[in-house]
Amino acid sequence: MSKVLKFGGKSLASLHTNKNLLNIIANYLETSSLIIVVSAIGNTTDLLLELLEKAKANKPYADHLQELKALNFYPQINTEEHFKLIENILQGVSLIQDYSPKVQDLLLAQGELISSKVVTQLLLNHGLKATFVNSTQLIKTDAYFTAANVNETLTELAVQTEFEKLADKKLIVLGGFIGSTAENEVTTLGRNGSNLTAALIANYTQAEEFLNFTHVDGIYTANPEWVASAKRIEHLNYSEANELATFGASILHAKTIVPLIEKKIPLRILNTLNPESTGTLISAEPTPNGVKSLTVLQNVALINFHGKGLFGKVGVDARIFNALAKNNISVSVISQGSSERGLGFVVNDSEAASAKEILEYEFQQDFYTKDVENISINNNIAVVSIIGQDLKSFHKPYSALVKNGIVPILFNNSVSGKNISLVIEKAQFKKALHVIHGQIFGVNKTVNIAIVGKGTVGSVLIDQIIASKNQIAERKNIDLNIFAIANSHSVYFSTNGFNTDWQDQFQTPQTNSLSSIIEYAKEHHLENLILIDNTAAESLPNRYNDFINNGFDIVSSNKIANTLSFEFYKNLRENLKKNQKQYLYETNVGAGLPLIDNIKLLHLSGENITKIKGVFSGTLSYIFNLFSVENKPFSEVLRAAIEKGFTEPDPRDDLSGTDVARKLLILARELDLENELQDISIQNLIPSEFQSLTVQEFLAQLSGLNNHYDDLKQQLKSNEVLRYVGELSGDLQQQKGVLETKLIKVDKNSALGQLSGSDSIFEIYTESYGDRPIIIQGAGAGAHVTARGVFGDILRLAEKK
Repeated sequence: MSKVLKFGGKSLASLHTNKNLLNIIANYLETSSLIIVVSAIGNTTDLLLELLEKAKANKPYADHLQELKALNFYPQINTEEHFKLIENILQGVSLIQDYSPKVQDLLLAQGELISSKVVTQLLLNHGLKATFVNSTQLIKTDAYFTAANVNETLTELAVQTEFEKLADKKLIVLGGFIGSTAENEVTTLGRNGSNLTAALIANYTQAEEFLNFTHVDGIYTANPEWVASAKRIEHLNYSEANELATFGASILHAKTIVPLIEKKIPLRILNTLNPESTGTLISAEPTPNGVKSLTVLQNVALINFHGKGLFGKVGVDARIFNALAKNNISVSVISQGSSERGLGFVVNDSEAASAKEILEYEFQQDFYTKDVENISINNNIAVVSIIGQDLKSFHKPYSALVKNGIVPILFNNSVSGKNISLVIEKAQFKKALHVIHGQIFGVNKTVNIAIVGKGTVGSVLIDQIIASKNQIAERKNIDLNIFAIANSHSVYFSTNGFNTDWQDQFQTPQTNSLSSIIEYAKEHHLENLILIDNTAAESLPNRYNDFINNGFDIVSSNKIANTLSFEFYKNLRENLKKNQKQYLYETNVGAGLPLIDNIKLLHLSGENITKIKGVFSGTLSYIFNLFSVENKPFSEVLRAAIEKGFTEPDPRDDLSGTDVARKLLILARELDLENELQDISIQNLIPSEFQSLTVQEFLAQLSGLNNHYDDLKQQLKSNEVLRYVGELSGDLQQQKGVLETKLIKVDKNSALGQLSGSDSIFEIYTESYGDRPIIIQGAGAGAHVTARGVFGDILRLAEKK
């Protein structure tokens, strides 16, 4: 018995420099007779098609022709007759500026005929007794040029007759993809038809094995060029492989498996450039249940057939598919609406216009009676198929797609119930592959993060994420990938993520238009997107909706978005809901303290919160804790806070009380109150004469504050200390509450009075707890505390994706 070895175009492209193909054949020839089936060399078929189009358009094509000759030129191998025929065909096409499918097939066939002669001669030069066979005389087809159907009866007879004559030959070489009609007109079997040729030869010669050598190590769980985490599949059964081929696996022809099943001939996919790999075995042996692979059909179009007047009418779908079948148009994915009112199905994009015309003709009377309303074409689609997926566990990948802004146009479940096909927008198919693959195959889920603001908090956060990345990957199966870092002027990108020396990774920056982050994520098909806002500006919050509309969740230490107009606040939440996105901002009020979540929980559980009071600012907490008990002038205490990084670059941003007011407003809105920032009574701690100074002038004149604050300190009793507090009160069941911020005297033994360092404290009064408030207290300031809080929000989001 013999083995059939098939070599694809990419395997042959390296013949000039790589002897793997010749060595592989020599090694197998030691133990078995071989039939070698070859495709055209490299991209020969594409070049021939380009030449045809140039000739048709009467454009110069000499350069392309020279490229074709160079690709297929080997010394001492005479292919002149084929190139002469190619040139004659091109001259004729150029003259009449058109060509028929028959002419196209005759031209493309030269690629396989040349490659089979080249390989034969190279084997002879290598000392191997190879025999060339013209496969156009073996594979007999109908006259459907460019995608001919094999006449199996005539082909089997021709193959068996020819190989009986060659019974003493141990090494036979022939081209795949090509055949001829009963009248000996040359035809082709369609793209990847060489696999079908090899499978038919294996069947009719009763080969013991079919070895398909290509440019990859086998069949993968997804195309490894698109999904880096794709894994090689060791074993598939015939049914699974046939589904893969039908739904777009590029290294399998849709009809390849059928000839092998009858004789139970195993097929192994191998890599010419990596002979050590065991590849993927396809056989009759059963395999474990479960998803095997993801495939993609790209060159397809969706036909939408719609008619309200078809209610109650039977046989409409039969008319559709019969009309298409009569014109040799194949349908791959079908989804039908209720009562036959609507039908969507997928065809090759090259046949979509014809399909529409055929159906418009078939249903012309129904258009007249308005039973059929519309037949449309959507060319902007791709079909992603999950081979081995059943509906029981489909909710997980489907939910992940929706969370990433990918909503299938339609989906189809196979008759076996084990394969699901999704029709999606073509621009989204690579992102969809990443999302589904991560959900199904248990590989780490990648969460792609863009960080805007790389100042004190931003830099600490970046370091925290990078330092914890490996541990999180191990414990949570989540890969945190920082793909963008931006400040107010520039943005830096790294598709594979920034690492510990992230500041040294910065290459030429792009201008930070914010839109560049969105475009980069689209261009690189990044999934599970999170935008981190560590700025203090209003410009980024005003763009949150743009990011949300483009698939980003938001995590922010920036308070602005929650304290703009109530209308903005409400619209932002409506947009989050519409896009199924989340916006987390735990650090907006209590830095790293779990304040907002607890207030949300109390409110949602129906607990009536009656008042919230506390020291909201860690910065002001530090200043007045120190100033109240130590014999130091106010300017010295303030300077210490500045040096520790507790204040904003302009300390007046803290001392003005606006920061506390913003925090108070955020909590009010968590209780569904509709207060605006201007509703808040704010005590500004900066004397009026200091408010109009520049930052530099203010910092230079800090000692000028001492008299004012010494007077306040002198008024304190021995058991009193100063605290700057925020308070939300009033009837909180109404539309608005009473909000105020102020500097007050408190008993040093009270909860507020016992604060130390930069701690914040929040007293939450409720109807159930009466006068005994829920107290949340802890560190309320500092870059590390705030960054850790932002990091916590990131992880909460990442686990839900």
